[in-house]
Amino acid sequence: MVRKTIYESKDKKGTKEKDRSTASVVLSMMDKKRDCKGASSSSSARKTNSCPKLQPYYEDIDLPPPYDDYDDEDEEVTDSSSRNEGRRESHEIHVTDSRDSTKLNKKKKTNTANKQEKQEPLKDGRDAFSVTIGRRVSVLEHGKDEAANANVKDITVNNFSVSAPGKQLLKNASLTISHGKRYGLVGPNGTGKSTLLKLLAWREIPVPKNIDILMVEQEIVADDRTVIDAVVSANEKLISSKKEFDTLTNDEKGDVDNVKKAEKLYEELQIMGADSAVARASKILAGLGFTSVMQNDKTKSFSGGWRMRISLAQALFVEPTLLLLDEPTNHLDLRAVLWLEEYLCSWKNTLVVVSHNRDFLNTVCNEIIHLDVLKLESYSGNYDNFENSFKQKKKVQNKDFDIYEKKLEAEKRNGNQKQLEKVKENYMKRSKGNKKLDENDQFPEEPNKRKDYVVQFHFHRPTELRRPLLKLDNVSFSYPRRDFKLSNVDVGIDMGTRVAIVGPNGAGKSTLLKLLDGKLNPTEGEVWRSPMLKIGRYSQHFHDLLTMEETPVQYLLRLYPNQEGCSKQEPIRAELSKFGLKKDQNKRIAELSGGQKARVVFTSISLSRPHILLLDEPTNHLDMQSIDALADALKEFKGGVVLISHDSKLISSVCEDDEKSEIWEVDNGSVIPFDGTFEEYKRKLLKEIRDEIDD
Repeated sequence: MVRKTIYESKDKKGTKEKDRSTASVVLSMMDKKRDCKGASSSSSARKTNSCPKLQPYYEDIDLPPPYDDYDDEDEEVTDSSSRNEGRRESHEIHVTDSRDSTKLNKKKKTNTANKQEKQEPLKDGRDAFSVTIGRRVSVLEHGKDEAANANVKDITVNNFSVSAPGKQLLKNASLTISHGKRYGLVGPNGTGKSTLLKLLAWREIPVPKNIDILMVEQEIVADDRTVIDAVVSANEKLISSKKEFDTLTNDEKGDVDNVKKAEKLYEELQIMGADSAVARASKILAGLGFTSVMQNDKTKSFSGGWRMRISLAQALFVEPTLLLLDEPTNHLDLRAVLWLEEYLCSWKNTLVVVSHNRDFLNTVCNEIIHLDVLKLESYSGNYDNFENSFKQKKKVQNKDFDIYEKKLEAEKRNGNQKQLEKVKENYMKRSKGNKKLDENDQFPEEPNKRKDYVVQFHFHRPTELRRPLLKLDNVSFSYPRRDFKLSNVDVGIDMGTRVAIVGPNGAGKSTLLKLLDGKLNPTEGEVWRSPMLKIGRYSQHFHDLLTMEETPVQYLLRLYPNQEGCSKQEPIRAELSKFGLKKDQNKRIAELSGGQKARVVFTSISLSRPHILLLDEPTNHLDMQSIDALADALKEFKGGVVLISHDSKLISSVCEDDEKSEIWEVDNGSVIPFDGTFEEYKRKLLKEIRDEIDD
């Protein structure tokens, strides 16, 4: 039996005017050089300055003192909707004895004060951390001239530590960043990857003064500037030089000194590429998904995700010596991610990027910095090279540990204390690469094997249903008072179907998911659903589904009260553990990180035992191991899967079986099945992107 719903259209298409102002007002084509009468020769004598004695490049940097209060860093990215959590939270009601009321109120005031005191330093961020430099070794040798010092573009800091009260992030670590290399900064969630980027951007970790740094972290401030103007104006030196040049060339008196200054500025502007600045900015924006019309819209008309793209475009346009990117693909669609990969592969300056996108790290990075157990270790090659090298290194370390443990037990039985210390010393030398121990080295009291971080996702096998499970027949949809419409959509999903929905952001991919699960009703056409059909949907804005004052166990027990066993909590706790939330099950959901909240939602979906999974950008809050675990779980799932993702590795894994897989391309108001595999679709996009970049 099939449920059938018929809809008729009554909407009218609207129009929208676009502001087509351009940044050419800011950067017009420069005037030709003026003929200079009476220009004096530039060969006048110059005074020379003696070179001062060289110091380490971080000698005069004031490092912050330690602080007493600090909340543990939330490494994982949090959704912008979390700002609404306060509105959603309900007030707790406590019944207390009158004798305790005074004591309780005093305790509440103290807790509130402590909480405010802890949160205050985190507003700026840098005040929460203490950076200690051990050996202050310069990257330069003494005796070289000042000009050489000014040209240093490498960063080398040895034996430094980073801590916050109650938490050590790095201990006696060393960091080398060589100019022109593209680094991927990887490591378990919560170890401090984002913090390390921030400390570099704030120069709390010493960076040579001549290295300009830009970190893409926050969306731009929404204002009346057009998108193209916002990007061009990010190069402050270019804008100020152009304004000064215009002022000097408009001097009717023809002052000789002004003419000389104008000539010098003209040459500088040519080097900076002022003539092509608008065209270059427009090309970057087009690669990130901005049409020519969108580029001339005001920044305040865009959502937070699009304004993050504008921030990224500004950074790419400015081309800083050191570019720091923290999860740059989170707000991009698949095409924009592939474009960014191609663009960064030709990046000539230094790049350090934090990302959980395996394909992105493999394509872009030629060096990997691994942050783990309070240390930083560098590996040559991309992420796959690092992963193989790290597995081999871990295997050798565990083998050494087994030998160490056996020898230690033998000497303990013999009661030979001197030989016992010798075994420890040999193990310590081995773990340090057979280097000679110094006075600061300590023997490991309880060395342990390196354990694998394992996450296993699992979705329950759904009950069998008759075909078709879900079908949209000639469906159309439009939003009231918006210039948007999906027309004549004919798609269907059955058990075992694997679908990847692709297309630019804003084309209607998420809208199509809402039509599939019934959150939106079509304005035309027919919707067929099996009456017993259960749909599990993961949304980018999953925070709206959670009750922030409840713990994960309370939340899930309320939704699924009919659990088996004496203790109904145990099945819920076991299910949460499967999705990687073993600890913190008794914390309020409001206190969980974005990744932990995502695990609660996945657990809820699994408990609903759905026949079809509709997943909208499910990787944004997951670490690399969890993404791999999700891919494995989706491959094993016997129901249907419909996926929107910018992670090409996840799509390739889910759509591995060509016979069961489909690619739905959403663009220009249509949903068109792509005639080919996902790998063929990806190759098509890459060819288009490379042609654009080469143009």
